[in-house]
Amino acid sequence: MKWKFFCAGVIFAIAVQGGCYSQNTSSKKNTNMDTTDNKKNPVYSNTDTSKVVMKDDEWKKILSPEVYNVARQKGTERPFTSKYETSKEIGTYYCAVCGNPLFKSDTKFESGCGWPSFYQPISKSSIIYAPDNSYGMQRTEVMCGRCKSHLGHVFDDGPPPTGLRYCINGVVLDFKKAQEAEKNYNEQKKSEE
Repeated sequence: MKWKFFCAGVIFAIAVQGGCYSQNTSSKKNTNMDTTDNKKNPVYSNTDTSKVVMKDDEWKKILSPEVYNVARQKGTERPFTSKYETSKEIGTYYCAVCGNPLFKSDTKFESGCGWPSFYQPISKSSIIYAPDNSYGMQRTEVMCGRCKSHLGHVFDDGPPPTGLRYCINGVVLDFKKAQEAEKNYNEQKKSEE
């Protein structure tokens, strides 16, 4: 019984302090589904699978403050503010930091948790896992398999077939509609020939 009160107290303290939320205080959803402008990010690629290792000051120069806070400082965006939370568009979700493919839209589901939720990553190597015991909780952090940016957490209360719920901060996601992704892929193949 004391444990329940302790957990409730910790969660309340986090919510009151706002310590787990990003510095963006806007509660307005950005409904523009276009991907972010990554022209100043030299490592951003939807096709390159090489690992990305950069110093923190380099990330700070090329990422927006919101993306930097979540991806590099393990922040959390405010719930119910992501443009992707209720999206039903068909396509692929990528890491907004490096462009690594993370999730297909057909694995996305409505969990009601306030963040975009998926039940399966696009591949085993697209996501890496680490224990997260912050705030008195035992969770599993998920990070991008290419650049190790913080994405969110995975829980074992998701739907079949995996029973998993990848609860992901929308600010660290980019999205490309299926037709756009296919067109980009075909253009990339042509330029390599």
